[in-house]
Amino acid sequence: MSSESALPFLPFALPEIGEEEIAEVVDTLRSGWVTTGPKAKRFEQAFADFLGDSGLHCIAVNSATAGLHLALEAIGIGPGDEVITTTHTFTATAEVVRYLGADVKLVDIDPATLNIDLDQVEAAIGPKTRAIIPVHYAGLAVDMIRLLDIARRHGLRVVEDAAHALPTTLERELIGTLGSDATVFSFYANKTMTTGEGGMLVTRNAELAARAKVMRLHGINRDAFDRFTAKTPSWYYEIVAPGFKYNLTDIAAALGLHQLKRLPAFQARREAIAQRYLAELKDLPLILPPQAQAGDTHSWHLFVLRLRDDAPVSRDAFIERMFALGIGCSVHYVPLHQHPYWRERYDLTPAMFPHSQKAYEATVSIPLYTAMTDADVARVIAAVRQSLS
Repeated sequence: MSSESALPFLPFALPEIGEEEIAEVVDTLRSGWVTTGPKAKRFEQAFADFLGDSGLHCIAVNSATAGLHLALEAIGIGPGDEVITTTHTFTATAEVVRYLGADVKLVDIDPATLNIDLDQVEAAIGPKTRAIIPVHYAGLAVDMIRLLDIARRHGLRVVEDAAHALPTTLERELIGTLGSDATVFSFYANKTMTTGEGGMLVTRNAELAARAKVMRLHGINRDAFDRFTAKTPSWYYEIVAPGFKYNLTDIAAALGLHQLKRLPAFQARREAIAQRYLAELKDLPLILPPQAQAGDTHSWHLFVLRLRDDAPVSRDAFIERMFALGIGCSVHYVPLHQHPYWRERYDLTPAMFPHSQKAYEATVSIPLYTAMTDADVARVIAAVRQSLS
């Protein structure tokens, strides 16, 4: 048995939960208010403060999927409409469009950044197009300056899928503070900060925010927290729309309050690990992920390698070798055009998305999370080298 295989298995991702988070959750449990209440409100305000823009409305939800659905519903997407997004994403980005009876138009990616190809976005715009959903892949910002210009010229709405992009910046401005209609972040267990499950819808549009708040909880015209904490009897409420069940609990928000405080330190650790990978893997037959432009921040939610054509092993064999050495890996993503539902609904073929297809066949995400020790990072580097030998 090799020394590597004798070591504990190193997972692909692991959240870093501290004593402050645990204490806050315990306090929540003891408070008696465990669903959406005071801590969810505190978390929303803390998130707005973190983004540093007093004009933003932050709406806590139980997943980024929920946030995307609420945002699209609030801007009026429905049957007969078309929404453009990338094939190189998780299905949640596109499935929310179908929830509303609208159709998805998938486009390819830029082969250098793996972000949505803006030339193809513009070419895909047609008479039914109502909105664009860009995805900040792996934590690298899409060129939102150009995308927002495209949207403005064509009268389209923009909802950013920023599940990977906290705290990503573009031209020194945080994603979430740009000129899109809404931005949605994820706090899933493997993201740059976590509430276990959860997300945040961010918008400057007061009408969009008001609609999302109503639809977040069954279409009720008043928050349950407001009704149950009022100083005068306020049991009455009205259902004004057929809403959803998308609220974030105070238990989850308790985690978020302290994860958010730690986010700058988390980002610094992710950056340090990414820079070490970039330095120590650059001589291998790999395409390494692009960095943010000078002065900007890459969130480094993912560190995605691409095996070059001259690599001595296939991507699948590489993952198997890494697993045998005790290193967990993943693939981001099996593109939407490969999945039966999307492929069959829209008659999609790999040839329609050559850059996404080529990337998919070559990509592997290696571990990058804040709880990794320097020894863990060295172990991953050694395993990558051995797996490519």
